Amino acid sequence: MHLITLIPGDGIGPEITKAVTDIFAAAQVPVQWEEQNAGQTTFDQSGELIPQALLTSLEKNKVALKGPITTPVGKGFRSINVTLRQKYDLYQNVRPSKTTEGIQTRYSGIDLVLFRENTEGLYAGLEIFDEHNGIGDSIARVSVTGARKICRAAFAYAAKHGRKKVTLAHKANILKVPGKIMLDAAQEAAREFPQVQYEDKIIDNMCMQLVTKPEQFDVIVTTNLFGDILSDLCAGLVGGLGVVSGANIGDDMAIFEAVHGSAPDIAGQGKANPTALLRSALMMLHHIGEHEHANNIERALETTLQDKQKCTGDLGGSASTSEFAQAIINNLNK
Repeated sequence: MHLITLIPGDGIGPEITKAVTDIFAAAQVPVQWEEQNAGQTTFDQSGELIPQALLTSLEKNKVALKGPITTPVGKGFRSINVTLRQKYDLYQNVRPSKTTEGIQTRYSGIDLVLFRENTEGLYAGLEIFDEHNGIGDSIARVSVTGARKICRAAFAYAAKHGRKKVTLAHKANILKVPGKIMLDAAQEAAREFPQVQYEDKIIDNMCMQLVTKPEQFDVIVTTNLFGDILSDLCAGLVGGLGVVSGANIGDDMAIFEAVHGSAPDIAGQGKANPTALLRSALMMLHHIGEHEHANNIERALETTLQDKQKCTGDLGGSASTSEFAQAIINNLNK
């Protein structure tokens, strides 16, 4: 039995979390949930955005599933997600994007995984405001250690999963110093994993190539801000943020999360699509070695997605969150 920290989040978070836990229970997945929360709801109740009880649970269990969280504007942390990533050095933000039968998109044949450095770059929080001159500076910090870790993680993933190519997205023609650090780190990792093809592309060209011929890419690795932008672009290629998974992984902890927002405008209405959180939970199952359970639920999800009547409104159907989850349950073991 695996003890997993469960963070329902805010807005639609509790609804989609219940859908996932119901599916896991029906599939008899050997997990025990330890529920702790963070965000706006927790702040309203206790005045804390990230309670100590949650941190204690994370440090004990080392694996968590997290729903979407609202960070209150003008209070506390700039971002709860960024805070957790930096506190626990969850330096890999891993975002798969794959076309799925039953989800209509403009593209086909896409199956790529993006590795975004998760703790440095422009999200390091190194900002200065010179009030006298009216100048704001943000430092895009890229360390040799950080670059080596994220590039090696991307190549190691590619080698482990039989992926053929890793592409580094960068802006070394303009951002000379951090660009060279990333190029050097990627070339070093490429030498360690010679069975994986390596290429690099300048970020603006990368964006154009992704929307003209996305099927050419396999594994992509890049810095924090570029990764933030590219990951949403890649999600758009395969159906949007509501259908893609995400993970924040470090050397000894991993938090799997839905990457979309908390959508407070539809909270409590039964309209939310739990696919993104469910797929993140399936990434979590593969992470802890429960591959058979993950594959069983994935098959049930894909079968359900092909029956529009059983899908939520954003997927072209009219089912509620709980009805969609029940349809997935009904398709288990088929």
